[in-house]
Formats: sequence, C-alpha cells, structure tokens
Amino acid sequence: MAEGIADRPPARRPGGRSARVRAQILAATAELVARDGVAGFRYEEVAELAGVHKTSVYRNWPDREELVAEALLRYAEDLASVADTGDLHRDLVDFLLALAGGLETPFGQTLEQAVLPAHQSPTVRQALSRILDQRVAALRRRVDTAVDRGELPPVDSSFLGEMISGPVHLIVNRGQRAFARTDAERVVGVVLAGIRATAPHD
Repeated sequence: MAEGIADRPPARRPGGRSARVRAQILAATAELVARDGVAGFRYEEVAELAGVHKTSVYRNWPDREELVAEALLRYAEDLASVADTGDLHRDLVDFLLALAGGLETPFGQTLEQAVLPAHQSPTVRQALSRILDQRVAALRRRVDTAVDRGELPPVDSSFLGEMISGPVHLIVNRGQRAFARTDAERVVGVVLAGIRATAPHD
C-alpha cells in the first residue's frame, strides 16, 4: 500500500451533502412561500423545515428574493414539459393534468402566490418570466410539430396555451374540486375543435 494513503481526506462525491442541503432548502422555501407568501417567510423557518442550520441558508442565499427565484426555477421543470406521443389531443390532456397536479403542490402554490402584484420584485418577476417562457416554448414546439404533421391548422401557440390552461388555473384556485381527466378532455376537445372549425379554408 502506498505510503500516506490512509492520511488523505476522503474524496468528495459530486454533489454530495452540499447538493442535498441546497435541495432541502429550496424545497422548504417553496413550501413556506406557498403558505406565507414571499414577504411572510423567515430564514429561521426555512432552516428548521429543511433540517439545516440557519447559516447554511444565509451563506448560500444572502438575498431572500434570490432564494425565492431559485426555488421557483428549480421546481418549474414539470410544469414546462409537453410530451410528443404523436397524438396531439392526448399530449395536451396529459399536459393539463400535469399542470393541475403541479399547481396543487407547494411549488405550484408558490408560483400562484408570486404572480400576485404584491410579490412582483424584479428578481421574482424575472424568474416567473423565465418559467412562463419555458412553458410557452415547450407548447409551441409541440403545436408546431402538430401543424407540420397536418394534425392542426396553423395556429398561434400562445393563444392555444392560454385557452387550454385558463380553466386549469380557475378550477385549481377555487379549491372546490380537483381538476380531473374528464375536465382536461373536454377543454382540449372544445379548443381543438374550435381551432379546426375556424381555420381559413383555401
């Protein structure tokens, strides 16, 4: 055995504890902001919920708005994805169900809270803009593919996205019932039928 190997410090695995701590802090932030809003949460509560020391939060995010913005961006991926199975109706239905499920999570509630004017700090507003841009871009790619395949006439993908996602936000935010697959089927069916029926004919 080579001399001195036993005296070497253990190699640090990529990510390791630091990555776990950051993930715990971001998850705790999303949950607390969903409960108390951007202005209402405290670093002490973030640390307690994340199971870390308060200094770990301050050291990584000395600015609370930066912490909120990163939490928003970290947990936004699932809300900004649209599958491509070759069946546009099915893909949009699944997208709406994923959106509804995401909005019911602490992160989704965080996103809805952050949209309120009282929480429109420049940093948070930029994060929201990036999340919305990602969602629009993903939907545009799927719609453009459908148009290229002849599944759909040329259409403004942003308008289509607003038409199908609006009812999801309305039903979820009311909190009176869950947004179900039957809801998604009806919304997508009506919107796609309307787009096809009103498309200009050559």
